[in-house]
Amino acid sequence: MTKNEELRSKSVEDLNKELLELRKSQFGLRMQLATQSLTKPSEILRVRREIARVHTFLSASKAASKSKGSVK
Repeated sequence: MTKNEELRSKSVEDLNKELLELRKSQFGLRMQLATQSLTKPSEILRVRREIARVHTFLSASKAASKSKGSVK
């Protein structure tokens, strides 16, 4: 199962938890970068892309729930 399929199968609550974990990870990586103890600079880009991916699925699920609510 790919990462997109995993995210698509998660609920909004789970996506928000995932987003919080990724933000914490991003903060830790930024602190490592500031103290020059970061060993893999590519991790920052990977986490940033994951955050964007989660945001995309969150907005898609909000749009889907919004359209379901307006159709009668």
